[in-house]
Amino acid sequence: MIVIACPGQGSQTPGFLAPWLELPGARDFLGEASEHAGVDLIAHGTQSDADTIRDTAIAQPLIVAASLLAWRELSARVSIADAGIAGHSVGEFAAAAAAGVLTEAEALRLVAVRGRAMADAAARADTGMAAVVGGGEADVLAKIDEHGLTPANRNGGGQIVAAGSRASLDALAADAPRGARVIALQVAGAFHTDAMASAIPLLREAAEGVTPTDPRHPLWTNADGSRVTDGGRFVDLLVSQIANPVRWDACMAGFEAAGITGLVELAPAGALTGIAKRALKGTPAVAIKTPDDLDAAVALVTGPAA
Repeated sequence: MIVIACPGQGSQTPGFLAPWLELPGARDFLGEASEHAGVDLIAHGTQSDADTIRDTAIAQPLIVAASLLAWRELSARVSIADAGIAGHSVGEFAAAAAAGVLTEAEALRLVAVRGRAMADAAARADTGMAAVVGGGEADVLAKIDEHGLTPANRNGGGQIVAAGSRASLDALAADAPRGARVIALQVAGAFHTDAMASAIPLLREAAEGVTPTDPRHPLWTNADGSRVTDGGRFVDLLVSQIANPVRWDACMAGFEAAGITGLVELAPAGALTGIAKRALKGTPAVAIKTPDDLDAAVALVTGPAA
């Protein structure tokens, strides 16, 4: 089984959408997506600087729209009807649309609410996130707990993301677990922790306005890595994941149990394929960073491994 992976926040870089606008219909799609999200995605994806697109209210719809554009382009080139789908954190909104649980418009409207609500929650305290790369899992988790932080993302491949106050993250960086590096992430708050609890009611209220359907593809949840077959339940999980840890390690275990033969990461890609190379050793992976990468993705989907 080929798995299509939708990336999370932090994967965006200045100007990354520019080459996509050369594709027929891409500008129209992003224009419509901008209307749904209430954000000028074309301007932010081509002209805005790194600080601007780090803003949670901008970054989240920008990433989801980019993933959906890449999904459209890949689908137009090759049949991926049998592919599995999963998203990392905010990438679950793109995954929901790709799997047919939500329409693209619903996913973009909801993620815009999510981004604004999380930005507001993040502004209430000086918090952030840092990746702890390497070290033994037990030692890393113990050190995170020692400094009063939360293991917000357990990504597998030797990477756990700690979240909490900036002061505690600085203390963790100065007291890194044996054999590990602590790398500050370019996000604006302690996502997937109790610090985001105030965002949940706003997203829940917005989610009451959508009509989910059951997924057309195998679909995994960040909550625990299990397969979700009920669209309504998946939307409930989209709401609650704001303040709960992302278990990408469990998702990858689910991919392996399903017999994964390859992984394709949608734009703006790179992080999840990097993790896959360490955690899913021997599984071919393609990151669709620009339209030039679509041919490699098609080759993986249609090749002998598939």
